[in-house]
Amino acid sequence: MGAAMRRIQAGSALSSFGIGFTVPFLYVYVAQVRGLGSGAAGIVLAAFAMAALVALPFTGRVIDRRGPLPVLVAAALVGSVGAVALGLSDSEGTAVVSAAVLGAGTAVMQPALATLVVWCSGSETRTRAFATQFFLQNLTLGIGGLLGGQIVDEHRPGSFTLLFSIEAVMFLVLAGIAATVRMPGEDAALGLAGAVSKGAVTSGRGGLGALLRHRAMVQLCVLGFVIFFACYGQFESGLSAYGVEAAGISPSTLGIALAANTAAIVVAQFAVLKLVEERRRSRVIAAVGLLWAVAWAAAGYAGLGHGSQAMATAAFISTYALFGLGESMLSPTVAPLVADLAPVGRVGQYNSAFALVKQLALAVGPAVGGPMGATLHGPYIVVFVLISLGITVLALRLGRRLTAVQDRPALARGSRVVAGGGPTRHQIPAEA
Repeated sequence: MGAAMRRIQAGSALSSFGIGFTVPFLYVYVAQVRGLGSGAAGIVLAAFAMAALVALPFTGRVIDRRGPLPVLVAAALVGSVGAVALGLSDSEGTAVVSAAVLGAGTAVMQPALATLVVWCSGSETRTRAFATQFFLQNLTLGIGGLLGGQIVDEHRPGSFTLLFSIEAVMFLVLAGIAATVRMPGEDAALGLAGAVSKGAVTSGRGGLGALLRHRAMVQLCVLGFVIFFACYGQFESGLSAYGVEAAGISPSTLGIALAANTAAIVVAQFAVLKLVEERRRSRVIAAVGLLWAVAWAAAGYAGLGHGSQAMATAAFISTYALFGLGESMLSPTVAPLVADLAPVGRVGQYNSAFALVKQLALAVGPAVGGPMGATLHGPYIVVFVLISLGITVLALRLGRRLTAVQDRPALARGSRVVAGGGPTRHQIPAEA
């Protein structure tokens, strides 16, 4: 791992540490601490994600033309402002605006960081680089959630203001680290200044229309939407609301559940990596759908099983742990696949498009899952068991659209041709 990659991974991890202080408690903060109710909480959480729909369509082209580092610095500064504002919000209007600012900043960070990982890695190291990033992000996210759970007090709004302040400081740290990164290689340096290599300029034409004609990428985006809707779109809203309302889970236990999610990732990530590196990506994703169906069934037992509170709590925490195991299987498959599908010079646009799909799912997820998880407990579980099974079906269909190397990168070992990459890398032609 080079110096640039080490700094990128460190900055990414520290920003996730800050996010961990607030993620498990957003619903509780808006609905209960500020007394705005579950409906307002759903709107605020949706605004957090909807802001990406405005920011991300422009992000990819800026990354490819100006480089990911200046985009990352600007996004981190915007996110810091939004975090402070949200921590001080005491009305629905100010909370919605603050969440939108915070959401725009954090959304733009994602494709910028992903593009940096691609630029600093080759085909043989990319899968492990993305797995390492995911491992570090979730380790620090879980630590932040665990520490935040010890700080929060539902009767002291100031304790939540402290959490958002910590998040803001970590974003500033990310901006400072990104500002000191020096990308390896002359062409990468030119990319940061806004002048990419000749091959990137040639391949970068086409825009959204060309991406929409890329059937494999379109199918991956549809699959990504369902994945994020069924998992991340519920963590901060529907699943936490369901846990509080149906299973009697306390806010501090939400932090423990997130820590269990992280623990599963920390324990399983590199063991899983060794297994999935040799297997077809589409089948790994299909297996995640089945695993998450079991996770939702465990959540159903927690809220609908009529057992003891201890059993309900254990089942609810195991839901988050099973989600974490699935996430550890997705991290070395989905993000590298996006990069491998991207033509040379358009990796920023492809990463931004996929991040846009994620944020769309995060916008729809809370709006649907929040009220549903809080009131329609049985239907909520049934719907998401079925959605998880749908992930399996969509993944298997995607596998038919991928080339052999895109679906199973291990086949390309020993070859001098790589499947995608940064500003000067060659690529196996993606199916259009």
